[in-house]
Amino acid sequence: MKFIEIVLQNFGPYCGRQVINLDTQVDDENVRPILLLGGMNGGGKTTLMDAMRLALYGHRAQCSTRGNLSYGDFLSQCVNSDSNSPDKTRIELTFEHVQEGKATKYKIVRYWEKNPKEGKDSLGILELGYVSNDEWLREELVNTWDDFIENLLPLGISNLFLFDGEQVKELAEQEIPPLIVTDAIRALLGLELAERLGTDIDILVNRKRKEISDTKDVVNLEEIEEKLEFLQAEYQELKNVEMLQITSVENSEKEEKEAFNQFVSEGGKIASEKSQLEKQRNQKNLEVEEARQGMCEMASGVLPLALIENLLTQAQNQGEKEYRIQQAQIAGDILFERDKRLLDLITKLDISATESTKIQEFLAEDIATLNANLIQPEEMWLSADAEDVSQLGNVLYYLQNARNLAKQQLKILINKEDEIIALERQIQTAASPEEYDNLVEKLKQAQKNFITAKSNYTNIKQRVGELEGEIEKTKKELKEYTTQTIDKNNTEHIITASAKVQETLKLFREKLTLRKLNKLEKEVTECFRYLLHKSDLVHRVAIDTHTFSLSLYDSKGKTVPKHRLSAGEKQLLAISFLWGLARLSGRKLPVAIDTPLGRLDSSHRSNLVDKYFPSASHQVILLSTDTEIGEKEVKVLRESGAIAREYLLQYDSAKRQTTVVNGYFW
Repeated sequence: MKFIEIVLQNFGPYCGRQVINLDTQVDDENVRPILLLGGMNGGGKTTLMDAMRLALYGHRAQCSTRGNLSYGDFLSQCVNSDSNSPDKTRIELTFEHVQEGKATKYKIVRYWEKNPKEGKDSLGILELGYVSNDEWLREELVNTWDDFIENLLPLGISNLFLFDGEQVKELAEQEIPPLIVTDAIRALLGLELAERLGTDIDILVNRKRKEISDTKDVVNLEEIEEKLEFLQAEYQELKNVEMLQITSVENSEKEEKEAFNQFVSEGGKIASEKSQLEKQRNQKNLEVEEARQGMCEMASGVLPLALIENLLTQAQNQGEKEYRIQQAQIAGDILFERDKRLLDLITKLDISATESTKIQEFLAEDIATLNANLIQPEEMWLSADAEDVSQLGNVLYYLQNARNLAKQQLKILINKEDEIIALERQIQTAASPEEYDNLVEKLKQAQKNFITAKSNYTNIKQRVGELEGEIEKTKKELKEYTTQTIDKNNTEHIITASAKVQETLKLFREKLTLRKLNKLEKEVTECFRYLLHKSDLVHRVAIDTHTFSLSLYDSKGKTVPKHRLSAGEKQLLAISFLWGLARLSGRKLPVAIDTPLGRLDSSHRSNLVDKYFPSASHQVILLSTDTEIGEKEVKVLRESGAIAREYLLQYDSAKRQTTVVNGYFW
């Protein structure tokens, strides 16, 4: 397994999208194991380790800042608080896994928002192509991811490969390793399989003992047959009653419907609604009265003139005609005076008599034509002026509107009166109080009978179902009668044999532990002597089979007290312990170390830098401050060609944000 890339988006102090290339393949020919990431305290180194754990294990991840928080609260805590980006918090971890000589790339994608729904994140597993950049979703891995990652990097041993300086410090100072380390050791060495098998056997024995204690003595075959015969007889009797009850339900339902129909047809329903109908009738009467009052108000205006509308129209026409005559007479008088002046002018002018005569004849003919088109004075009897004619037109206009409105109001009035008549008819058909009480009582009794019959049928049907179950159960008892004794004997045999298996398993576990620990002791001793600059100080490291505590011996077989070791030597011992476990596991897994050189003097640092980091794994991710892997150590690692990539986690205290840039402190 090898990490290829990790992407952090709005996670912890990492604002925006930060991409870190973790591939140890520098170019086509060079592969270097170390990835060096520098950062000051509080700059995001531990957060980066948490991101790896979170991507791999989700809600099972053992992150440094989670504590007792629920998974949803922890995810909300991980959201970058200063980011204004609408993007969700996101972690992407791409890794390569080789199985049976075939390499496959996977990308784990986890994303969520603050206060995530259902208190969990969204997970996606993608498979990446090597030749192309294609990605495709592996839905089956999404559903079984916890099992899949357990086969690659089990959670129980992850702390032996993803660890920090504090963990090493704790391991170095304690005589007995912490519980989390001992559990990881058992998982790594395969010891938990034997322990789990022993636990499973205990569970099986307890279950079998409970089965025996809960099992009653097998009853006599004749008693089972008698019980079955009795149940079948009761079942048949109830089936007959059930058929009768079905008829009773149908009859009572029919009677209930007939009572309801009678209740409706004889006015019971209307009687129950009588007060509401009377209320509606009274409301309609008020509306009719309002409509009549409105018509009276219209009658007080121009509406009565509708009776003489023809006379008014005739008067309007006569007025308009007389007005035109008056205008024509005035125009005629004006023309007559004009013609007189024109003739006087013609007389004075030097115009021939013939032409003068023609002009006089034309004017006389024009006046005659004008007078012929006028009505005779005896036809003018109205004597209306222009204002009178205009008022008559206004009266006719308003009269037309009033008549249309009166028609609408009359139609509304007729409809309201029809509704009142319909309501009166309904009220008249309502049953009397005595008849109503009788109809209601009859309907209630019919409904009660129907409910009772239906309830009785339901109870009988339920009992029939129960009897069917009891009969099937009794038949099963009868069928299994001859096998129960065999099953009981088999159970007792399992319990007896389990005790022998547990003894054998205990012996196997002890021998397996000794065998595994002997190999581990050799690995840890070799690693410790390799890292320790005083190679004659310790000749052998022994490991307790129960507590996994370490004991040191010199070349003469004498115990070397751990207090003789300096703080740095104790830390090297702890690192050797973890290194030996990783080597013994046979798993090709990446190693990530946070703050790896704390409390080490210069000589021990040199040994760790020269010997451990380049050899700890095929991929070693170092997260260091500037005081741990300093300028001198970086130079050594660079010159040895062990560093594949270098990054600096730059933390802006003003913005409280971390940005990943290429390069180290120096």
